[in-house]
Amino acid sequence: MSAIKIDKKIVKYRVRKPDEKPAEAKTADAQGEVAKDKNGRTAKIIRMTEEIQRPEVLVGSTYKIKTPVSDHAMYVTINDIVLNEGTDQEQRRPFEIFINSKNLDHFQWIVALTRVISAVFRKGGDVTFLVDELKAVFDPRGGYWQPGGKFMPSIIAELGHVIERHLQSIGLMKKPELDEHQRKLVEQKRAEFEARMKQTDAFANTHFPEGAQLCGKCNTAAVVMMDGCMTCLNCGDSKCG
Repeated sequence: MSAIKIDKKIVKYRVRKPDEKPAEAKTADAQGEVAKDKNGRTAKIIRMTEEIQRPEVLVGSTYKIKTPVSDHAMYVTINDIVLNEGTDQEQRRPFEIFINSKNLDHFQWIVALTRVISAVFRKGGDVTFLVDELKAVFDPRGGYWQPGGKFMPSIIAELGHVIERHLQSIGLMKKPELDEHQRKLVEQKRAEFEARMKQTDAFANTHFPEGAQLCGKCNTAAVVMMDGCMTCLNCGDSKCG
């Protein structure tokens, strides 16, 4: 098999099945290839996608999803294909996704969803739309709260967040960041809120030394060590008499 040199950046690709013709033969056939729609009209077929077979080894990342609505965790593995490897245009793109869980209640929709998402990944082009579509799915029984206070409307929505995090890590999506003005405003408002909500106790405003202990006689935090003896600076009570 002769090597084919690619002089331009790969921006779109499609996986070729084993029984399909090579790209050169299909290009020659496509010159006179036509298709008919349901109204009987004919149109010339022009194939624009790049055909790439699945490599033997793919680079992957696995993410753990543990929700309070299920006793078992889900492990999401996303494998990437490296395009233009070794060049300045090298880029990772998602190629397939797998979801593993001990909970068999989700088996059917897990298999269906992974096949559909993997098919979209392999088709190429802009796959970032999957994030918004998945994050918009709501569970009619109600969502749940993640540790840290983030609300998830459904397990599917959390899967969308996992895919979003992965696409951000490989550079297909940008992480949302605040500009300098917004960041300063948020820090100012947070400092104001923390100062307003800060709890003050009986030890906050005192003229006795910091770390003074409570006196059992006058019930004042004024007992300190003096001349080797615990002495109250408020009432003068001393353990040494």
